[in-house]
Amino acid sequence: MSVQVARSAREAVGDVADGATVMIGGFGPAGQPVELIEALLEQGAGDLVVVSNNAGNGEDALARLILGRRVRKIVCSFPRQVDSWHFDAAYRAGEIELELVPQGNLAERIRAAGAGLGGFFTPTGFGTPLAEGKETRVVDGVPMVLESPLRADVALVKAFRADGAGNLVYRRTARNFGPVMATAARRTVAQVSEVVPTGSIDPETVVTPGIYVDAVVALDSVTTLAGIPSGARGADA
Repeated sequence: MSVQVARSAREAVGDVADGATVMIGGFGPAGQPVELIEALLEQGAGDLVVVSNNAGNGEDALARLILGRRVRKIVCSFPRQVDSWHFDAAYRAGEIELELVPQGNLAERIRAAGAGLGGFFTPTGFGTPLAEGKETRVVDGVPMVLESPLRADVALVKAFRADGAGNLVYRRTARNFGPVMATAARRTVAQVSEVVPTGSIDPETVVTPGIYVDAVVALDSVTTLAGIPSGARGADA
């Protein structure tokens, strides 16, 4: 099996359509696929539903997507931080919809989608406005609320290394939401530091199997699948 090895970030995100649901990996800047988001800005798709841990920091690419009124709705855990002024302004103006999801629920809703589950019951959020309109029940004496799977049209993730089959290796905490998001989208695009020949990654270190990955793009080096210097190494993911 092989994946698309894109020549640029712009090529990798070229098929994102208006109205798409886009998952964006990262915990703040850690593991955020910055260049892919920048390419999405350039690409022009709008009316997007973005699923992310937060709603942008300062003038980063995600914040500028919101500033440009390209995001119709954001599903996240931490929409407001000291430097989330673009989201704050858009939300107060009624120009963006927010679905606030506790962080554990966010990760599990994404994981449930990737695993083909119909949802899960959790005590988190029970009895709060976050549970309004949702099914509830008592399980082993504990009141719980039903949370639904969260799927996407496209997932943009950042990994450290990929091979020609799309297998991904992450670097430390930069893996955060990447592995679950890759399983929950119809199309997954990964930016990496390098693409190495298939078979050169120890299978025991693969975190995201290539079956979940549709395209990779090496952005921290000039290496290609055809010929990769054996000592080439990109920056930390």
